[in-house]
Amino acid sequence: MAAAGAQPWLHMPTPLVIVESPAKARTISALLGPDYVVESSIGHIRDLPRSAAEVPAAYKGEPWARLGVDVDNGFKPLYVVSKDKKSQVSKLRSLLADADVVYLATDEDREGESIAWHLLEVLAPQVPVRRMVFHEITRPAIERAVRETRELDRRLVDAQEARRILDRLYGYEVSPVLWRKVMPRLSAGRVQSVATRIVVERERARMGFRSAGWWDLSTILDARGERFAAGLVGLDGRRLVIGRDFDEHGERRSGAEHALALAEPGARRLAVAAVGARATVRSVEEKPFRRSPHPPFMTSTLQQEAARKLRFSAQRTMSVAQRLYEGGYITYMRTDSTELAEVAVAAARAQARELFGAESVPDAPRHYRSKVRNAQEAHEAIRPAGETFRLPATVAAALPPDEARLYELVWQRTVASQMNDAVGTSATVRLVATVEVDPDPAAEPGRGGDTAGSGSDAAGSDAGGEEAIRPGPHELELSASGRVLADPGFLRAYVAGSDDPDAELEDAERHLPALSAGDVTTVAGAEAEGHATQPPARYTEASLVRALEQLGVGRPSTYASIISTILERGYVTKRGSALVPSFIAFAVVGLLERYFASLVDYNFTAAMEDELDGIASGAEEALPYLERFYFGTGDGDGLGLRRLVADQLAEIDAREVNSIPLGSDPSGTPVVVRVGRYGPYLQRGDERAPVPPELAPDELTLERALALLVAPSGDRVLGADPETGEPVVLRSGRFGPYVQLGMPEESAEGASNGRARAAKTDRPRTASLLASMRPETLSLDEALQLLRLPRVVGTDEGGVEVVVANGRFGPYVKRGSDTRSLPSEAALFTCTLEDALALLAQPKAMRRRAAAAPLAELGPDPATGKPMILREGRFGPYVTDGETNASLRRGDTPESLTAERAAELLAERRAAPPRERPRPRPSAGRRKRSAG
Repeated sequence: MAAAGAQPWLHMPTPLVIVESPAKARTISALLGPDYVVESSIGHIRDLPRSAAEVPAAYKGEPWARLGVDVDNGFKPLYVVSKDKKSQVSKLRSLLADADVVYLATDEDREGESIAWHLLEVLAPQVPVRRMVFHEITRPAIERAVRETRELDRRLVDAQEARRILDRLYGYEVSPVLWRKVMPRLSAGRVQSVATRIVVERERARMGFRSAGWWDLSTILDARGERFAAGLVGLDGRRLVIGRDFDEHGERRSGAEHALALAEPGARRLAVAAVGARATVRSVEEKPFRRSPHPPFMTSTLQQEAARKLRFSAQRTMSVAQRLYEGGYITYMRTDSTELAEVAVAAARAQARELFGAESVPDAPRHYRSKVRNAQEAHEAIRPAGETFRLPATVAAALPPDEARLYELVWQRTVASQMNDAVGTSATVRLVATVEVDPDPAAEPGRGGDTAGSGSDAAGSDAGGEEAIRPGPHELELSASGRVLADPGFLRAYVAGSDDPDAELEDAERHLPALSAGDVTTVAGAEAEGHATQPPARYTEASLVRALEQLGVGRPSTYASIISTILERGYVTKRGSALVPSFIAFAVVGLLERYFASLVDYNFTAAMEDELDGIASGAEEALPYLERFYFGTGDGDGLGLRRLVADQLAEIDAREVNSIPLGSDPSGTPVVVRVGRYGPYLQRGDERAPVPPELAPDELTLERALALLVAPSGDRVLGADPETGEPVVLRSGRFGPYVQLGMPEESAEGASNGRARAAKTDRPRTASLLASMRPETLSLDEALQLLRLPRVVGTDEGGVEVVVANGRFGPYVKRGSDTRSLPSEAALFTCTLEDALALLAQPKAMRRRAAAAPLAELGPDPATGKPMILREGRFGPYVTDGETNASLRRGDTPESLTAERAAELLAERRAAPPRERPRPRPSAGRRKRSAG
């Protein structure tokens, strides 16, 4: 019974705390208790219109409605509450009715500040509003944030809005150029286009690379029973070449012309002669070395290290880090600062002393400053949350595997950052040995061939200028190096790029015997080794993040989404961990470089970041900057984006930008790759051949292209269609073998003048092989039968056509909307009108599809522990753990899919927002029935 004077029917006002994610809301609600209502906005509640359908009716006639930004009225944005957020906004309004104060507790970065501002604008609360900020979700941090609120920072809001408007202007002005000149549904972006250019430039370097080869010796030396490795660095007083003596074209660099390059025969003869020789120590050089610990993680370095050590994609790393932050395990994960709060420094030092001894920590705390351009030092580095850090072993029992592994990585890096330097001594030993080389019985008298460099006293030259290792004595100069750790320091806790610190400690130490000048050793073994210069490595997600960071392009918080975008758009595919650009990316980057050079210029894009950060700091205003970017300066120095696009559009030659020259054949005829509407293909004169989808650009050499033009990519021309004269080609696609009538025509020119669907650019007719057909035995007649499906077998008494066809569920016969399954695939070609009518007269049987056997079982998912299975689905192969399905990406194949890649695809799918499924419109018949 209620106490006297109480009025239980009255609802007491309660503080309302609004955050941006449900998981964050649950954690904070548990910390604040029942006296607070905590609810999520589920991200941004409003944004610029994503499509014409979202533009309110009152604005549809405005010339700027397409952009969603009124560029002639102070770049005023048109914000709309999306359909999927209206119910959440209604829920927040109902909670607001019972609140006496509102705490906007979104993240403390620009994005979070913007979400808070939009909430304030849409909800328009009539009660006090306070901005609540924190960088970790722990009880002390949340309670302090409630006590120490601040005002909304309009500078951060303006900076985020300027970025959003800038990106909208860039994308909506430049993307249509790509649609018209390259291919529909492509996109351009302020950062994504630069990221694509970085990857394409690396592939260009690989395409232009020419390898150089040389040989040397590796030896095992014995010093009083202790053995150690040494390599050949000089011969007869002259040094041997090393990799950096060659440029990217395989030519000697300036200053390396006189270095000696051994060829295989000479190296092998020297190896035979060296065994048993005495090698005398000429010099011993010792130097102390010192390695300092890495700073704590910021967003970009966390992504890089998680990629190297955990094999996580950037998207997967950020998704896991988000869950750790929202669960109260780490601090805010979107930061470009390496600074630790004093309480965190004290916690790291205390834990290092406890685990590794008091001597493992320096007398003074370490402090780090970010070296990243435009770093915001107001934020803290990523570290374990709290005033004391939970040990990884304790956390592992409470978290899924992915989260436990990433937490351990953050913990290790944080604790190591406050430990001592690793110190030790490195030593280099130089030795000389004289060996006697026997005559080469295989060599022709007077000819060389043992070396590939300039001559020496003991080497002769043949008529072509090549050297030979002459029989007789030769002096070998050998070098050995080693190092010893006196104090491992921070390496006890963390080693960058290694999963096992103990193993790394063993690798870090390379012991040499105690040697002095004049000591004599014996060559116990020698082996000739061949070497070749390697092309520059392709970017991985980790190295691309590092490149973007070093160039000052984009913000660390956006790198994961940028990489996901260029993968999803088909600009880049993954081969293992390497990022391989497509020929579409080559065409897009080529167009942008030639006609919109400033938009993909690294310095220009970094300068844009500086100016946008200037808006956030108050050094610059948003409106003047947007006016300069879009309209130009008016003094002739800058055209502005709008005029740049308008002036250049007519100048762009679609055929030219979609052509990548490979060289000329022996007759001088150019061979080019062209990007057509249906993919890349090769052309030489009137000859064409498709480019195999698995072929990387740097692998498509002129020689390979000429071979493909003769026999395209394993595609087989079966003959010509007698009706059209077009070639009938057997091809291999993502979903299996198929036949195609004719070759795809280059289409950008037609698209650019509005004739994208003209006859010349029609999609070639294709048909998949039936299950009973084999590609290696397929004949022209069988292919023509496939291409003529569906087949009209006649008409019924009412004049309705009866058709046989092959569909998703197998072969069938159709009359109007009435269908029946055919008994076999062969019936597609033998079924007569009478057979079809007899089938249609039978009752329709229920169709039950048996579950297809899995293509592969890939083991347990590291994140969930559930078995990962590769299956063939309606839209192609996919991997599933029973709850989450993830389609294979372009570049993935069922044959090459590894367990690590499957886990990555599933993790990315879990992290992605749910896909919107459009509601099917009812047919006319259904509308009539519902109306009745």
